Amino acid sequence: MKERLRRNLAELMLIPGLSGHEDRVRRAIAERLTTAGIASRSDRLGNLIATFQGDRDAPSVMLFTHMDQLGFVVRKVEEDGLVRVERMGGVPERALASQAVTLCVGEGRDVAGVIYNKSHHATQPEEKYRVLKAPELRIDTGHGSISAVEAAGVRIGTPVVYRPNIVELAGDRIAGTSVDDRAGCAVLLELARALSDRDGGPTVHLVFSVQEEFNLRGAVVAAKALRPDIAIQIDLMLATDTPEMADRGEMRLGGGPGLSLYSFHGRGTLNGVIPHPAAVRLIEDTAAAEGLPLQRSAQTGVLTDLSYVQLVGEGVVSVDLGFPMRYSHSSLEVCDLGDLEALARLLIAALARIGPDFALTRDGD
Repeated sequence: MKERLRRNLAELMLIPGLSGHEDRVRRAIAERLTTAGIASRSDRLGNLIATFQGDRDAPSVMLFTHMDQLGFVVRKVEEDGLVRVERMGGVPERALASQAVTLCVGEGRDVAGVIYNKSHHATQPEEKYRVLKAPELRIDTGHGSISAVEAAGVRIGTPVVYRPNIVELAGDRIAGTSVDDRAGCAVLLELARALSDRDGGPTVHLVFSVQEEFNLRGAVVAAKALRPDIAIQIDLMLATDTPEMADRGEMRLGGGPGLSLYSFHGRGTLNGVIPHPAAVRLIEDTAAAEGLPLQRSAQTGVLTDLSYVQLVGEGVVSVDLGFPMRYSHSSLEVCDLGDLEALARLLIAALARIGPDFALTRDGD
């Protein structure tokens, strides 16, 4: 399993898929499902859904993760050929200077670029510690004129992402441009394999969702169509095992999957998730029974699309699970394959415990 996770994660991270432009990623995942003999379908928004029918008397489950990544959208091409952009999602502006990027014109036609950084020798003392905001940035594609840039296919609205990259670190640790959330996609592919061979269990809808980084859009559309009783969302958990994060929690890379007991964005949306106690019991009891590690998280500043999915219909029994990850939303995020494997095994075992007697009430009866 671990080697499949490694391979799928690496291959998926090399495919650009800005929020709202996930089609290449969706097609790659659909192809992997088809190869495994698993049928899938796509809705109008671009979500990819694979349904595994099960016991009609058991609660149905929507297990989902997002395919998209953050980045930029071209808003103007200057006469000298430099490209101006707007942010798409929570891009950390202090980490952007000199980053390599890909302007997504089309498969086999993408344009390479670099976010320009003023030459050090010409930087004045008062400029050295100033971070440029996204609207001030320019991307150099090397073309030298607006006509040359446009001839290469770059226009207003062209998606831009960090240049896809993978760095193999020591042991089972991997750095990459979109660990968030191609790692979740790799885990769901493992779930698909397991569900295709299972005997019994609830109906499970695996959803590879779109537009999470752009205001949490895609999963809500899927949930409204599928009307699940239970929703389990897979995404990163903020690793707190580096010096600047030590006071934020006890989530460490290599320590196993994480369970979120509280999340609250606190910026703009004022939204978050307090998980349903039945879902928390399910995950905790499964981890204990299977001898699997389980870390706990409670964070402000974190938001997933589950915050909206839980409100669909009469309300959905909801919980956020994930894997520890360092350096979120930067051009190289870091995860541990052992955590992904343990997360997949936890989910497979948890789904098997959902039967007709699974109580969806707050009091568990």
